[in-house]
Amino acid sequence: MASLNVGNLGEYLREQRRNAQLSLRQLADAAGVSNPYLSQIERGLRKPSAEILQQLAKALRISAETLYVQAGILDERNRDEVETRAAILADPSIDERQKQVLLQIYESFRKENGTAPTGAKSGTDTADDQARMADGE
Repeated sequence: MASLNVGNLGEYLREQRRNAQLSLRQLADAAGVSNPYLSQIERGLRKPSAEILQQLAKALRISAETLYVQAGILDERNRDEVETRAAILADPSIDERQKQVLLQIYESFRKENGTAPTGAKSGTDTADDQARMADGE
């Protein structure tokens, strides 16, 4: 019943739950899932949907994308990009506009270096142009 990465997902979830100092029941309540279902996920017996993973990530205050990679929903090779984007979006010290500009600059550098995926957003602004826009020039 378990697919390729479900066991890894369960181990990862258990580790994150313990790091957050939450009991199985506390995390289940916070995520809005049943205690037995969460236990089955942690033991690698169930593969949760992306929606359930998102609820768990929110309850654990971690990136949903990281859980998607662990579950095999997102490709492992995109993990660094996903984690970088998640870190930018999670940073409470910058506002939403700054986050979006920073993501655009990041994507611009990735395209310039030939590491952006083929489906990446395209834009005509260079990283320097985007930085100037962020500064209000």
